[in-house]
Amino acid sequence: MSQTYRKAGVNIGAGEHVVKRIKKSARSTFTKNVLADIGLFGALYRASFPGVKNPVLVASVDGVGTKLKIAFAARRYDTIGQDLVNHCVNDIAVCGATPLFFMDYFATGKLVPVVAEEVIKGFARASKDNKCSLIGGETAEMPGFYATGEFDIAGMIVGVVDRRKIIDGKQIRRGDVLIGLPSTGLHTNGFSLARSVLLKKFSLGSRINGITGTLGDALLAIHRSYLRPITLLTSWTNVHGISHITGGGIVGNTMRIIPNGLKLRIRWNALVRPPLFSLIQRIGNVPESDMRKTFNLGIGLIFIVGRRDADTAVKVLRHAHEEPIIMGDVVEKKLKR
Repeated sequence: MSQTYRKAGVNIGAGEHVVKRIKKSARSTFTKNVLADIGLFGALYRASFPGVKNPVLVASVDGVGTKLKIAFAARRYDTIGQDLVNHCVNDIAVCGATPLFFMDYFATGKLVPVVAEEVIKGFARASKDNKCSLIGGETAEMPGFYATGEFDIAGMIVGVVDRRKIIDGKQIRRGDVLIGLPSTGLHTNGFSLARSVLLKKFSLGSRINGITGTLGDALLAIHRSYLRPITLLTSWTNVHGISHITGGGIVGNTMRIIPNGLKLRIRWNALVRPPLFSLIQRIGNVPESDMRKTFNLGIGLIFIVGRRDADTAVKVLRHAHEEPIIMGDVVEKKLKR
């Protein structure tokens, strides 16, 4: 009996079908700097940056972790692609960069074109919203590697910033003020703990007091992009540092940009914790220290500005319909004797 690649579980035709189905969505994100259509061996992007005197490329790569398990269980695939793009955009935007292009990796055991199309349409939708181009990617079919009906996604983004406008925390000083912006839920971190706690007691279709929609809706809430408020505030005032609150929590992520000799003084009582986080802590009897290290606790981004600029920053953000929260400041780290 002869053996073929198709019999081994790899359907090249399905992959080609996916490419055809998503070309229109990908093309809708193209700018004049994209020089090749989807499908070539390499994506071509013209390095033209008008108005940027000393361009520095900023890149990041990430995934969405076990949030995918919620999407599989709910059979809902239209949001996780957006999660991934927005997460990657935030990671370079906090450095002061403007996103240029995004590339994705979609891997599964058995390729289901309609599922792949939903995910990739999410990539395209978020790329368009963030004014960057989805210029290519890879779709891999690996039978026996993934559980039936499951897949993994990863993404890589490249942006550009003028060297003199890089935001890296080097300007942060004692007395600087922390201004937080709300998250839209768990974003893309802490799902292993959240699933372990919540799905022992509730189904994704459960409706719980204080939580809008079903539990599945709350867990799949899209990881928001902070590109617009970052672009706005950095054009109005001098921002000393910005942290994207992902795995590691508020302190863990923000300390990544705090200079030696300084630390954070967080006003935890100033933060109104969304019901979903309180539910996880109560049902799972999760220690407060673990909550703070695992989750964003309702704060997805933190600006660090000089004390004199704090009022202006808050006014600018409120005018843009954001909900800024003054949540602490930067203080000196006391030396241990």
